[in-house]
Amino acid sequence: MLLVYIATNPKVSVEMAKSLAIPLWKLAAANKPYVVLTALNGATAVYLGAIGFHRNYPKGEVGQEQRRIFEIANQYHFIHTLALLGLPLCRTPFLAATFMLSGILLFCGSGYYIAFTSDRRFRRTTPIGGFCFILGWCSMCL
Repeated sequence: MLLVYIATNPKVSVEMAKSLAIPLWKLAAANKPYVVLTALNGATAVYLGAIGFHRNYPKGEVGQEQRRIFEIANQYHFIHTLALLGLPLCRTPFLAATFMLSGILLFCGSGYYIAFTSDRRFRRTTPIGGFCFILGWCSMCL
């Protein structure tokens, strides 16, 4: 009894799985309102930063305090504008955007107002704005 072995080479095709990652430009295009909002917010931060940097503050402790308040407000404005860039990656971008923008308006806005006018009537909104920042960061991880 003679066994004959016939080797056949079956054609094997290897296909690469399609990547599940979405290119960033497609993600940004799908979430255009958030990107536009971030761009306008960044432009506002730069504009207010330039005004505050070139402003002549009063001499003495009052002027130093105003400059310090302005620098903190502008720094937080920039940091949270950069955080807005991450909104398209969140599950609840509208909620995070609402808290972040409320924080920018209340925290940074009151800081800018105090720094530019020396009027402290809106100082009570600053902690509320800080709490909105915290809620905004927490809502980004929902």
